[in-house]
Amino acid sequence: MKKYSILLVFLLLVSAAFAQDTTQKIIPNRKNSIAQQKKPYVILISADGFRYDYAKRYNAQHLLGLSAKGVQAESMIPSYPSVTFPNHYALVSGLYPSHSGLVNNSFYDRARDDSYSMGNKQKVKDSSWYFGSPLWVLAEQQKMVSASFYWVASEAAIQGINPTYYYVYNDKIDIHDRISAVVNWLKLPEDKRPHLITFYFPQVDHAGHTFGPDASETEHEVHFVDSAVNELNKAVKTTGVDVNFIFVSDHGMTKIDREHTMGIPAAIDTAKFKISGDGILVELYAKDKAAIQPTYDRLKAEAKDYDVYLKANMPANMHYSTADDWHNRIGDILLIPHYPLIFNLWNNKKINIGWHGYDPYAVKDMHATFLTWGPAFKTGKQVPSFKNVDVFNLVNRILGLKYNGKVDGTDQLADEILIKK
Repeated sequence: MKKYSILLVFLLLVSAAFAQDTTQKIIPNRKNSIAQQKKPYVILISADGFRYDYAKRYNAQHLLGLSAKGVQAESMIPSYPSVTFPNHYALVSGLYPSHSGLVNNSFYDRARDDSYSMGNKQKVKDSSWYFGSPLWVLAEQQKMVSASFYWVASEAAIQGINPTYYYVYNDKIDIHDRISAVVNWLKLPEDKRPHLITFYFPQVDHAGHTFGPDASETEHEVHFVDSAVNELNKAVKTTGVDVNFIFVSDHGMTKIDREHTMGIPAAIDTAKFKISGDGILVELYAKDKAAIQPTYDRLKAEAKDYDVYLKANMPANMHYSTADDWHNRIGDILLIPHYPLIFNLWNNKKINIGWHGYDPYAVKDMHATFLTWGPAFKTGKQVPSFKNVDVFNLVNRILGLKYNGKVDGTDQLADEILIKK
């Protein structure tokens, strides 16, 4: 019996380790000030990997219909690298990845001698990895209640602050329950009701990676998101609260060449460099600075299907050079494959069909979606492509928040699409 008891305890511990936390987190004693109770409401929705052309290409009729009464952008240009964590954070902080510190989905920090990874939950919720002031931090600092049904860094107490209401990311909560949570938030008394809500969909990105952007499975997930947003929009109307909706994505998706992947270039001595990144941006961190220049020279001599840069000579439009590396987290040498090629540094047997991460100024498939509707926006407005860091200023303008810190975004988008009061 003792043996079975030990086995049972072990299984319970394993089960607990892999269990997903589905409970709502509520920070007590938070209230909207009297002044903030009179402010507008914003729901910021992200559909991960929802490429700029998906709505029209796959006839997302609800999104197209709703945004026809608001604003539709030709596309939104993600920050480099065009991957998930840096761009979700760029949207809410107004900072390029090199400035926010979240320079990639995974990266090395020299000062800490430690690496960040989006897959490491302990690192993700550690606020010391993030710089800048996300929208919910600004809101809470100014006595405006916020809520998050998922967003990058919302689980981290940045500057000691989480949203008043938030969930730890998991995939166990049904979409109808997520929508119900938003409705319940909006039904709260005015002093408790969040004026900023973030909401996240992962489905389109998952399908795009696995099946490619042209697949019926990806089209199916586009329609799922389209239907869910319509359900959310209708449910919100029942609350009587007049909400401004902003529908965005973090990046696009493209089909890569899986037949001609590249391994670690021969010029790299792995004993002299820490290798980080993924197939579309490989970063080399030198263990000995003396190895940088000779390795760079050898790589330049042998490079055929990829570009090699020192951090100092990265193209200016990427905002990923030495001058932009505010937190010293970008590699000393960077390898960027020519589209549609990728590196396969770890000899993975299964390579996804769909990828993102390329320079969005070189590969338009990296561009993201931007659609809006609600009382703050002009109607029937079409706008050209713009940088995603402008969304931060837009939301601040709608909510009447103040921020005097450094941002990379401008007021151009807000000036163009908001109704002047």
